[in-house]
Amino acid sequence: MKFDFQRHPIACAAVAALGVLALGGVADGATAGKPSGTYVAGDFHNHTTCSDGSISMQKLVKKSTDKNETPWGLDWFVQAGHGGSGNRNCTLAEDASLATPAYPLVFDAAGTLQGPSTTWQNTNPPVEVKGAVSGTAPSRNMWRWQSIQEFQYPLLEYLAAYQNKPMFMGMESVVAGHEHASMSVITGQIPNRPEASRLPTGPGYVALGNANALAQWSYCFDRNVTDTSRGNTTTTSGVGNNWDCSVTGSANAADPSWNDLAKKLVPAGGAGAGERGHLKTVEALKWMAEHHPNGSYYVPAHLERAGPFNPNGNNGFNIEHLRNFNNVAPKIAFGFETQPGHGASSERGEYFPARNNIGGVLVDSVGGTTYGGTGVYGAQVGGVWDALLGEGRNWWFFASSDWHNRGSFGPDDRRSTQDFYPGEYQRNYTLVQRKDDDHEREGAAARTMPQRIVDGLRTGNTFVSAGQLIDRLAFVACVAEGGRKASEVEEMAVKAARRNATVDEDGCATMGEKLVVPRGASVIVAVALRDPSGANYSPYTFANPSLAQVGIQQPLNKPVLDHVDVIGGLVTGYKTAGSADYAGEWPRTWLANPDMGTVPAGAKNTSAKMLRTFNAQSWSTFRDDAQFKKMSFRLSAVEASQFVRLRGSNLPANVPFETDASGNPLPDLHTNATTTTATSVGSLKIPCTVVGSNVPSNSVNYTGNTIDGCPAHLPLINGVKYVAYDVAAWSDLWFYSNPIYLEVRGSTKVAGLR
Repeated sequence: MKFDFQRHPIACAAVAALGVLALGGVADGATAGKPSGTYVAGDFHNHTTCSDGSISMQKLVKKSTDKNETPWGLDWFVQAGHGGSGNRNCTLAEDASLATPAYPLVFDAAGTLQGPSTTWQNTNPPVEVKGAVSGTAPSRNMWRWQSIQEFQYPLLEYLAAYQNKPMFMGMESVVAGHEHASMSVITGQIPNRPEASRLPTGPGYVALGNANALAQWSYCFDRNVTDTSRGNTTTTSGVGNNWDCSVTGSANAADPSWNDLAKKLVPAGGAGAGERGHLKTVEALKWMAEHHPNGSYYVPAHLERAGPFNPNGNNGFNIEHLRNFNNVAPKIAFGFETQPGHGASSERGEYFPARNNIGGVLVDSVGGTTYGGTGVYGAQVGGVWDALLGEGRNWWFFASSDWHNRGSFGPDDRRSTQDFYPGEYQRNYTLVQRKDDDHEREGAAARTMPQRIVDGLRTGNTFVSAGQLIDRLAFVACVAEGGRKASEVEEMAVKAARRNATVDEDGCATMGEKLVVPRGASVIVAVALRDPSGANYSPYTFANPSLAQVGIQQPLNKPVLDHVDVIGGLVTGYKTAGSADYAGEWPRTWLANPDMGTVPAGAKNTSAKMLRTFNAQSWSTFRDDAQFKKMSFRLSAVEASQFVRLRGSNLPANVPFETDASGNPLPDLHTNATTTTATSVGSLKIPCTVVGSNVPSNSVNYTGNTIDGCPAHLPLINGVKYVAYDVAAWSDLWFYSNPIYLEVRGSTKVAGLR
């Protein structure tokens, strides 16, 4: 079935314009010679049956990148699964619609189709599992290093060429000392000219590139890869990769955690395990910086979910750990995934109170829950993110789908009680710049994406939008010199937003850049964005129940941007490791007492605040296209280095159980289906009362987009349905931009941007 959505997608020609991005990101008041670029939407955290997902690689790629049958198709895509091991062959397709010449359907000896839940050893013919044996035949586990190196990467390279899509392999690492991180080492992946070779017309594909570097990192540093084989056929065979995980200048074999058989760090459990694990993760970043400084990234994922850091186990991340990562590898550890996936889960983002057992005590996810779908580290004004920005670090905001499954529904159903597909709900819009010799050849551009995408992510020129609330953003700060007026800067932003590009003007900076100005200068900040008309990708056409509480009748599938907040704070320089304000655990009492006075000095920025709020009364619409909005303001007599960033929502201030009087997102507990009813904090609060003519039962596989009444899967309490699951996510939409830095000469330098 082909859906007829009316929202304006990024033009397909955007892919053709992608090119190699110059490193650095420093505007410094001069942008001459900067290559042009385009914002393209992508996702770098999702799962297949190679880890704990529910579908094959072929199906996930189709669902995530197709622009017809699944119109939310992304412009770029990173396939990532958990580190560790798995026993299922995710390269086996579900049905004939996913079969290709090189990867046809596979049948067993009796003629029964073998799909992506078939084990490696039960595959016809059986697949040899290498390394130290894990599991019991015929369901032995394959280490992630082998599945990436020998099976997942070749398939993805083939699909990238076969479907002409920009894709590469990543991983959601199980982090030593912590929980998870989205990462990749792209060296070797997707060679520059695969289009020069013809694709096979029959079974079998020999990859032109490789993911050997990513596979080695998985073996060396993922906590769940307990294999000691050095990437060989068996533990002691010496036949295979013979990896050595040493880091130049580190203790390596002299480290008490070093395992000489495995040639890697294997920290012991028990007391101090978290601290030892963290040190191993710091070594992982040093290894990336030594061997693949421009070809890798490391972004902690849903980092509030597992609670605060546990020095004796493997739980969350405190701010000092993020600083440590960025200190040793600033071009690699450059942000966090503080807007998690699992947006349709019974507990949004899978964050909830008393989620984690730390030392025998049940401990909340940090912040207790999400806030408008974002973790407290990113959502709280003046919190962890603003503290890192207040140092002038290159530390950027990202989101992901974390796709696994649809919960109680099948993978092709439009409803969900667990996850959204990559691109369906959340998107990272990243500016990717074009090189002069790119020649605008779509095939070549699509297949040489890894370095371009990683470079684009590194710059911080990314904004994140949920539910297609906005799909274009130009955010710019310009020094007000030579008579430059606000209207002129607005017009720059307007032109950039129309082109889906950035502002390339002398004396201006955009997201992830800094503008260096003399003390006392005035700076004009302008924003142009598109709130696209028509329907988004929600299957629900009935009125948003959250807005209905305040008398606003707005269909869930046609959200309207209500306001844009400008948030700013001072930059006061890097904090020194070991100082009193370098470390700090977010208060475990936050849900009951959300008081910034209880937050340690190292985890907050007391100067951060909302500077402006724009809405329909204070922004202007374009004369020829009302989807576009423009707005601006002036920072006069700037005396100190600082940053400005944006966020926006479809919800106005004072929406019960959603936003406070200032428009800040409230805890998502009151739309969480299961955990909130068991806590003292509260329970489901927002009724969903619309009775429609097309409300399919839960047992029907619904693939359309016209559910006009509250769906059957919503929780029912005393005969009333309440907002939860996917309805809660589609009701409560936010976008976030990354910051622009202003560096005042003679004030604090924004050292993180080099």
